Amino acid sequence: MITLEKVDSATLEREAAAAGIELPIEQTGVWSAFQADIEGRTPWGDFLIRRDGELIAVISLIDFETHGYHYLRSMHGPAWVTKPSESDEREVLDALVSTVRAQSHNVVFLRVDTWTTAGTKPVLSTVPYDLTVVIDVTGGDEAILGRMKRRGRRDVRKALRECPAEVADETSAALADFSEYYDVMVETGKRDGFTPAPMSDYADMIRALGADHCRVFAARIENRVVAWSIVTVNGTHAVRYYAGMRNEVMRLHVTDKLLYSECCILGSQGITAYDLMGIGSDFAPSLKGLNEFKTKFTEEITPVAPARDVPVKKGFYTALTLLQALRRKLRSSSK
Repeated sequence: MITLEKVDSATLEREAAAAGIELPIEQTGVWSAFQADIEGRTPWGDFLIRRDGELIAVISLIDFETHGYHYLRSMHGPAWVTKPSESDEREVLDALVSTVRAQSHNVVFLRVDTWTTAGTKPVLSTVPYDLTVVIDVTGGDEAILGRMKRRGRRDVRKALRECPAEVADETSAALADFSEYYDVMVETGKRDGFTPAPMSDYADMIRALGADHCRVFAARIENRVVAWSIVTVNGTHAVRYYAGMRNEVMRLHVTDKLLYSECCILGSQGITAYDLMGIGSDFAPSLKGLNEFKTKFTEEITPVAPARDVPVKKGFYTALTLLQALRRKLRSSSK
């Protein structure tokens, strides 16, 4: 029998650690506190998930209010003790829906990361992924380099020889003033066809998570920021959340030098795994443009559970799906 016990974040983290779960940062109290400061988002609940009294997973849920309705999001949650069977995952999803229905009347759906598709729907928004690149950053600089693909080693060595950029941890500088870094992101967005979030979103993230859980690495040429990344850290796991680069340095292998330097610095700080946060596949074809760069840094591709929607109010969710399909049709016909 599956049971859910609502607890505080400290208890969730303590029980997860005792069970050997290395929590993604999005399942921790520091992430919930960060989300609580964002308009339209409210921590909804942290739960221990047990089968017949034995802990099998934990989950932290954030309430998102958007367009007049609510849904609950758990990034990289549930976090499991071991990879679940399809039946275990299905039972846990059913228990989550039952718990939400009993405790809230305004939640339309859950958005959680699931291996199974049974009882779930493709997400209404965002671009989920089912594959990522996780770099082993243990053993020192040469060991990190040696585990790369051949072209990765070639590009990094070329960058180390020829790229004039200097790379450093600039978390303190970014906390004081993020404007120089944001200017690079704006340029990146214009080049790659996306609109960056407001500068305050990035600055608030760094400030809320703090230097223990969030780092900013930057590459400078003649003291000017030409590339940077925001990296989250929890336990021995780091994730490359955001990155930007100026157009003028695209041929200088700046990103190769930056990413390799990040691996070396993080490894020296006790981090063991560095997640580059998603690549393309048949499941996520729009992300395939990321593959050439990211996959050269390791021989291994790591499968992950992608985000899926789990309807709570099925009629309302169906209406949202139909509305989205209509909007897509109208956009397509207007082109």
